[in-house]
Amino acid sequence: MSVAINLGGIRALVTAGAGGAGLAIARFLHDCGARVHVCDVDADAVARQAMAMPEVSASVADVGDPREVDRVFDDALDALGGLDALVNNVGIAGPTARAEDVAIADWERTMAVNVGGHFFCARRAIPLMKEAGGGAIVNISSMSARTGLPLRLPYVVSKAAVLALTINLARELGPDGIRVNAILPGAIRGARLQRVIDAKATALGVDPAEYERDLVRYVSLRTLVEADDIAAMVAFLVSPLARVVTGQLIGVCGNVEWEA
Repeated sequence: MSVAINLGGIRALVTAGAGGAGLAIARFLHDCGARVHVCDVDADAVARQAMAMPEVSASVADVGDPREVDRVFDDALDALGGLDALVNNVGIAGPTARAEDVAIADWERTMAVNVGGHFFCARRAIPLMKEAGGGAIVNISSMSARTGLPLRLPYVVSKAAVLALTINLARELGPDGIRVNAILPGAIRGARLQRVIDAKATALGVDPAEYERDLVRYVSLRTLVEADDIAAMVAFLVSPLARVVTGQLIGVCGNVEWEA
C-alpha cells in the first residue's frame, strides 16, 4: 500500500506488534516516518521482526501482566526517549464455547489481556503524553462488540469493554490534548482468523470453507479486511490530520451487518 501520511517525529508503541495486523501497523507507521517500538508475547515473532525491520526496537512481553508492561515502557523510553502514540493492538481470541461451558480461567485470561492489557498500557502512556504536550491512543476493538457473536462471549465482552474505555478516556484526556479512538475491524485475513474459523466451524459442526463463506455474507462490501486497511486507519488517527478526531469508534470492516 502506498504511504501518503507524514509521521515524522512521532514516537509510537505498538502492542502485539510482531505479527499479523500488529506487524502491518508497525511497518506502516515506520514507513510513514514514525519511530516505533513494539512488544509481543511471541519471542520468535519478535526475532523475525527484528531481522526484517532492525530500525524498530522491540520487547518480548505479555501485556496482560502489569509488571511486564512496566518493562515494555522502560524499553520504549530507552529506545524512543518519550511517547506520542500508543496503539493498543493486543488481543486474544479467547475460548469458543457456549456461555455455560466457558471455563473461569479462560474468561479471566481473556479479560486480563484484552481489557487489562489496554488499561495497563494506557496508564503508563498517559503521563508520557502529558509530558509531550499531547498524543494519541488507538485501541483495537472488534465489530463483534456491536453485532454480538455466539459462542465467543468472553471475546465479545472484552472488546465491548474496550469501547467504554475509549469513550471515557477521550473525555478525561481531551483537556490534556490526548486523543483516544477505537478501531473496530471486521474479519482480518490471516493465520489468526483461520484458527478462529476452524474452531467456530468445529463448534457448529460445519466445514471451515462453508463457515468462511458465511463470514462475508453479511458484509456489505462482501470482503475480508486486509491488515494494511487497519494500519492505514491507525496512521491517520495518530497523525496531525486527525487533530480533532477523538472519542470515535470507527469500523474498518466493509460494513459488517451481522455475524452468525
